Amino acid sequence: MPYVIHILVAALLGGAIGIERGYRAKEAGFRTHFLVALGAALFMILSAHGFDGVLISENHRLDVSRIAAQVVSGIGFIGAGTIIFQRHAVHGLTTAAGLWVTAAIGMAAGAGLYMLASFTTVLVLIGLEVLNSLLPHVSQRSVTLAFTTAERSALQTVLDHLRTTGATVVSFSQSASDAPAEKATGAALEEAVKSAMGGSMETESGQAFTAPQHVKMEVRIPNKRYGQELLRFLTEQEGICIESVE
Repeated sequence: MPYVIHILVAALLGGAIGIERGYRAKEAGFRTHFLVALGAALFMILSAHGFDGVLISENHRLDVSRIAAQVVSGIGFIGAGTIIFQRHAVHGLTTAAGLWVTAAIGMAAGAGLYMLASFTTVLVLIGLEVLNSLLPHVSQRSVTLAFTTAERSALQTVLDHLRTTGATVVSFSQSASDAPAEKATGAALEEAVKSAMGGSMETESGQAFTAPQHVKMEVRIPNKRYGQELLRFLTEQEGICIESVE
């Protein structure tokens, strides 16, 4: 009966973390965290008590940590499945770390360390939810903007807005609507932007391109809420046809 309580506590604590992850629409939600904590607790119980009857004599001794140790390395395969490298940015690291610590919480509950497991769960929820709300500026993200414009002034307005709001242009590409674009990054980025503006970072109002230009840039924005503000700003600008913001 005590073992059943160990598993139940582990599942509840893992499920609490999973609810928060599911609310954030992450790759691993309630069911994944629930199962990870439950499975880790079960492996911990099997490792510590599942082979009590195997000993034939007192001269033999079993290592009760061998099965539990495999949970630590095995959870890495599940965590790796949630990590995605996309648009020069890594996504899913927090979810992978959450699965890793959820397995540790399940193992602690499986060992009967209820207070330690509960306190760790509270700290995890504080780190995921409370600190994320109190410190929104630390959670930067990358956004890819794609739009078409025929006015240099419209492009200048977008660049000025990004500069004044603390956003950083990571990559920039521009081409005529029917021509392939060449993306510039790193040291070539500033030169590409200057070339797009006719050799200068500043331009006269109303100056037009010789043909409509397709512009695509990857921008690192200060926080998640800024993405909606940026989309609203682009929709209010004349001379800009938004293709995608992702």
